Amino acid sequence: MQKIGKQTIKFDTPPSILETACIVGPKESQGPLAKYFDTCLNDEFWGEKTWEKAESKIIKESISLAINKSKIPSESIDYCFAGDLLNQCISASFGLRSFSIPYFGIFGACSTFVEGMILSSILTSSGAANNCLFATSSHFCSAEKQFRFPLELGNQRPPTSQWTVTGGAAAIISSSGNGPYVTYATPGKIVDMGIKDANNMGAAMAPAAVDTILAHFKDTGRNPSYYDAIITGDLGHIGKDITCEMLKTYGYNIKSNYNDCGVLIFDKSSQDTHSGGSGCACCGSVFSGYLFNELKQKNINKLLLIATGALMNSTSSQQGESIPGIAHAVAIENLDV
Repeated sequence: MQKIGKQTIKFDTPPSILETACIVGPKESQGPLAKYFDTCLNDEFWGEKTWEKAESKIIKESISLAINKSKIPSESIDYCFAGDLLNQCISASFGLRSFSIPYFGIFGACSTFVEGMILSSILTSSGAANNCLFATSSHFCSAEKQFRFPLELGNQRPPTSQWTVTGGAAAIISSSGNGPYVTYATPGKIVDMGIKDANNMGAAMAPAAVDTILAHFKDTGRNPSYYDAIITGDLGHIGKDITCEMLKTYGYNIKSNYNDCGVLIFDKSSQDTHSGGSGCACCGSVFSGYLFNELKQKNINKLLLIATGALMNSTSSQQGESIPGIAHAVAIENLDV
């Protein structure tokens, strides 16, 4: 493992992603990627009394699924990285309390899934761990209540708004395995362009995505055509377009192999999700379901995954603060092709 360029890590002994699991809510179950998810829920509560309890159950069961699918005993998992959007990451910490696994609570907003992947890769590649688990979750109802307005108010959603994905995702990375492998990681910097609209997350996060993608290309010497697919986490339709246009000004045209998890997970025309999906589970579930399957089937062999997050909370929005963005990138590759 070595640092190259300004902010990228190259894994000389790349860790392998052994298995993934994801659970999604009813709206996601009606979207174009439904067949790739492990479990599709029929209601937002999943037998619980509150949305927050339901979200905690979702991340807990996603972790259980990933462990069972990997056939690795939970006692053989050295560390777990997990986080979510709720205050003090209660979904993750409450969901993990029944597992006897050393736990790091992390917060990167909607970039949390890839943040956990990077940290897990560093530990397994360095020899500090053999197996690491990382997980995240989000829930439309709990997120709306915390960050915007209670659903009971029935507020009008502007066209720029995105639909927070209800779901959970978990994955296991190991120092051994047959791939796909995490070959590079480019942690991002905080980028704040002064956007204050909590209903326009795509515009707030796109500059951070651009900054990290540029850093990755510069540090690695790679260009967009190296990758079969370049996928951002949850910029939605508006953020995706902004990212394409900004990168074009730097001489990078990614339009032919670029897409966004927030665009992929919903059908814009039939599901009325406005600018698309967002939330920690957006990138998490699309990767753990659809993208991981494409990698395993060798339909995608070189993936650049860039998860984006808006580092805000309800207090900062109420006080008129702008929205800082963050984006973390990983290169995930099949090395036997």
